Amino acid sequence: MKKFIQVNILLIVFYFLTSGSVIAQKYGYLNSANLLEQMPDRIQADAELEAFQAPLIAEGKAKREALKRKEEALFKKIENGALLRLEIEKQQTALQKAQDEIPNFEQSVQDKILTKRQELLVPILNKVEAAIEMVAKEHGFALTLAYLMSYYMLRKLKI
Repeated sequence: MKKFIQVNILLIVFYFLTSGSVIAQKYGYLNSANLLEQMPDRIQADAELEAFQAPLIAEGKAKREALKRKEEALFKKIENGALLRLEIEKQQTALQKAQDEIPNFEQSVQDKILTKRQELLVPILNKVEAAIEMVAKEHGFALTLAYLMSYYMLRKLKI
């Protein structure tokens, strides 16, 4: 019985010691999307990304316009009767192949842009993370909650 009382007293003391430390913990909250919006590094990264993606988008637009011109030229030749059936099929096959390549090109452009965006954002995000950890240690925060950047990322990626 004496041992039972000692164990219970020990458990009660342990409970009060640990519950007091839980109450004393501080928590921090940060909207990292707002922080990123205000960082000059992010503004520079966006400018670099725009410069990177502009020629890729222009190239895709040029490919679509060239394909459209080829299709129009083929239809004019067909209307004028300037092509034989075999030539028409050959040119239609070539146009179909070019048309099938455009979505592949657009997907590769999107992949390149996303890769470049990640390449530009990783150092910035590392700076933010290091700053958050430094402030959390400085102020004794046990946990820092950060607002997810999904809205920010979707808006910047124009998804």
